[in-house]
Amino acid sequence: MPRLTLITRPGCHLCDVAKEALERIAADTGEQWQEINVESEVELEAEYGDRVPVVLLDGKEHGYWRVEEARLRRDLAG
Repeated sequence: MPRLTLITRPGCHLCDVAKEALERIAADTGEQWQEINVESEVELEAEYGDRVPVVLLDGKEHGYWRVEEARLRRDLAG
C-alpha cells in the first residue's frame, strides 16, 4: 500500500495542481501514491469535504489545499 494518499474531488483545480506535485515527488523518490475521490465514502466527505485536496502520509493528514513539496519530501525521507 502506498504511503501517500491524495484525497480529491472531480473538477477541483487545486486537486489537479496537487496531483502534479505528487507526480514530481514520485518521479524523484520512487514513492507510489493513490488518489481517492472524497465523494466515494460518506466518512471522507464528512471529514475532508471542504478541504480538498488533502495529502495523507502513512494514513495521517499531512496537509490540505496545497502540497508543501519540501516538507513532504523531508518527511518521506525521515
